Amino acid sequence: MELNNQVVTLEKEVDEKTLEQNENSMIDFKMVSFSLSGKDYSIDIMHIKEIAKAGRFTYVPNTLPFVLGVYNLRGEIIPILDLRLFFNIEVPERVDGKMENLLILNIDDQRFGVVVDKIDKVIGVQKSTIQPPHPLFGDINIKYISGVVESNNRLYVLLDVTRIFSATAESDEGKPIAIKYNTQIEQNKSELKEVGPKKAAQPSFVVKEEPVASGLSEADYNFLKQSLANYAKFYVSSVNESWIRHRATEWCSEKNSKNVQLQNEIETEEFLKPFWSKFTGKWWSKDFASELEKALPENSAKQIIVWNPGCGKGTETYSLACVLKKKYPDAKIRIYAQDTDLLSVSNASLISIPSELVSDWYSPYLTKKANGDYTFSQEIKDSIMFEYHDCKNTNALPMVDIVFARDILSLLDEKSQENVVADFLEKMKGNAVAFVGDNETMPSSFGFGEKSVGNFVAYNKD
Repeated sequence: MELNNQVVTLEKEVDEKTLEQNENSMIDFKMVSFSLSGKDYSIDIMHIKEIAKAGRFTYVPNTLPFVLGVYNLRGEIIPILDLRLFFNIEVPERVDGKMENLLILNIDDQRFGVVVDKIDKVIGVQKSTIQPPHPLFGDINIKYISGVVESNNRLYVLLDVTRIFSATAESDEGKPIAIKYNTQIEQNKSELKEVGPKKAAQPSFVVKEEPVASGLSEADYNFLKQSLANYAKFYVSSVNESWIRHRATEWCSEKNSKNVQLQNEIETEEFLKPFWSKFTGKWWSKDFASELEKALPENSAKQIIVWNPGCGKGTETYSLACVLKKKYPDAKIRIYAQDTDLLSVSNASLISIPSELVSDWYSPYLTKKANGDYTFSQEIKDSIMFEYHDCKNTNALPMVDIVFARDILSLLDEKSQENVVADFLEKMKGNAVAFVGDNETMPSSFGFGEKSVGNFVAYNKD
């Protein structure tokens, strides 16, 4: 075992003095409490084998973002997952050699280690005091919560670790699976490469998503997909299916109903409202523009070519042009901005500039007209070519450095999605990046690499 790794056995028979209990209550449930980003969570003690501290994990390639690596626990190789990354909770930058707090779990005869911020204590409560879960009790998907319980004036979110680590899908042998070893891990243990925490990737697990949202029948789910296509021309596929599943569960909770069926365009619009990317159709904030600038790759080319399908009325394109000019001040920027809304494309070059932009981060890229109004500088205007075009049709574009296509793929049928993504791939230079919607992902079959920076995921030719 690594000298800087320590393991402490957590016995099932815990000293009753460590339990928080009411003298008049019968304790029939024990849980281990811990914190994630300052909030209190807990896990049934029956799933916890040990607690540990470890500072180094072993690298295994081609794995999911929340898996830090594998760890040698007294000769047994176990996967290590970061619960904060699994639940999309912000994680401080890791420091080489820093010890991590681990809970060693036994789930369906498999052993896992999970990283948490702080391990607190063992708490005893009555099962009858555990309340049903509600989305307001945590920053995580409600399907991973088995309940909430109050103890000593603190509210704990009780995680359903069986649900987290075991989906309802079945393997070929008929056994429940969700996260399991890729057989390559067992076959190549001797080839595992030791790395520090910053470089630790994740063992090759496969996460099997539930075929439909929790409590939703296959028929209802198919009806939902059809309704989205009929009422909003929104097509469910691998590009957005993860978000749709989550939203379906959330929708049922909001409506206090098991019925997720959408009856009209108004309901459909409400259902999809959280889907659209940040600042869609709006002028960008300074922070948002700065995040995109950080996500853009370094590029010393004299000309930066950008493809911006779905440009709408132009607010996104002009904002993008300003960010690009700041990122690549010495390059000539050329943006091909396209949309199927002829009126929007025709009026984009005449867009009015709100007065509040004059003193905002846009200021260096604006110029004052004779009448006192402001417009974008000629350099910014000249960098954009607005045109009416459907991205499903052949594009006579040059090779591009950047594809900026937020939320467009979801408005294409699945076959068109594949064709357009193939077109992205074909037209991207070797060092090019592509951006899709906040709640979209590139189809895995195309083999894109990806890098996350803030709210942005930059896809590249892997």
